[in-house]
Amino acid sequence: MRIEETAIPSVFLIKPKRLVDARGYFAETFRADQFAEIVGTYSFVQDNQSLSLEAGTVRGLHFQLPPRAQGKLVSCIVGALWDVAVDLRRGSPTYGNYVSAELSEENGHQLWIPPGFAHGFCTLKPATVVSYKVTDYYSPDHDRGLLWNDPELGINWPVPPSNAILSDKDRDQPKLADLHTKLERGS
Repeated sequence: MRIEETAIPSVFLIKPKRLVDARGYFAETFRADQFAEIVGTYSFVQDNQSLSLEAGTVRGLHFQLPPRAQGKLVSCIVGALWDVAVDLRRGSPTYGNYVSAELSEENGHQLWIPPGFAHGFCTLKPATVVSYKVTDYYSPDHDRGLLWNDPELGINWPVPPSNAILSDKDRDQPKLADLHTKLERGS
């Protein structure tokens, strides 16, 4: 398993080694000892899975507020997606910056997104299944979002905004410039 740092320190691209033969492949997709050695020690408490029926489905950008902030280890089981992590850590030199990676059933890559980041993805193929481990339980009271196509973020999504398939919730999130004001008011 190779664990590579991305352009934002503390976000890692994980590339499990696959042993391939005529039957298919085998891969260790998670090892706590190797993960802790490079990324840090985290406990995963919940596994989530989503199915997006259409290519061009955008989910996110989502995060949870402290003390229920979540780290996420994201992988693609079926199909392909373009995964994004946006740094929301106040005072961070990379605040408001993002990193992205293509995760697919073919490449088997995973993206580690630590607490303090918003997460979102766009499906590249129909019937894409995404799986992710999280470090805290889902909490509706701490659940928040960031506008997926905020120009200030400069995210180069692989789908034009007019073609993106979005939930009403994701279509109506605040921009980065308004995020902390909105959070301080308790919205």
